[in-house]
Amino acid sequence: MSRVVVVEDSDVIRAAVASALRSQGHLVKALPDGTDLESVLVQGRPDVVILDVMLPGGRDGFELLKVVRRLSRTGVIMLTARDEVESRVRGLTQGADDYISKPFNMAELLARVESLLRRVGQSGHAITIGDLTVADDAAKVERDGVEVSLTETERKILAELARFPGRVVSKTHLLTAIWGYDGYDENIVEVHISSLRRRLEAHGPRIIHTVRGRGYKLEQP
Repeated sequence: MSRVVVVEDSDVIRAAVASALRSQGHLVKALPDGTDLESVLVQGRPDVVILDVMLPGGRDGFELLKVVRRLSRTGVIMLTARDEVESRVRGLTQGADDYISKPFNMAELLARVESLLRRVGQSGHAITIGDLTVADDAAKVERDGVEVSLTETERKILAELARFPGRVVSKTHLLTAIWGYDGYDENIVEVHISSLRRRLEAHGPRIIHTVRGRGYKLEQP
């Protein structure tokens, strides 16, 4: 069984999401705010956290996202009533793996959870390109012998690009391979690629290149 934590201040939404997840066989911990989130992350080791942006108290969803990323590599889906690009980009650049705007379709949310669980749970062999090593089964990425901290989604994107070194990988391919569907805003790929580049380039020259109008390719510098 997968362990899912839902942090949502609306009693109605929290109960509905928890019930739907349990009906799919997940173990669910539902929280009205982030007060107990640290202990739940450490003790419960959840596979996915569904995190509302607008929360009562001193810490909103963005602040709690920092807590999640400090303590774990857990997959994170942001729930938000805000539909502005700025808010979506902020969540993704801070380490969220996916987002869904309220009001949302419950079936879509469940599909997003299943897609994220597949990404988090995938395993494979190590891939080496130049000074870059992607050890998928160990959830570990190294550049020139130095471990690079990535979110699960960033790691999966990098692993997918590493499957086709020197070849162009389209945004549509990444959407399908990583998120499990292609009918989605391509901006999510651009945001994750941008964040992935920053993390990798902190340890060496650019290795992920944009091929305008076609996609991205991973090449040795």
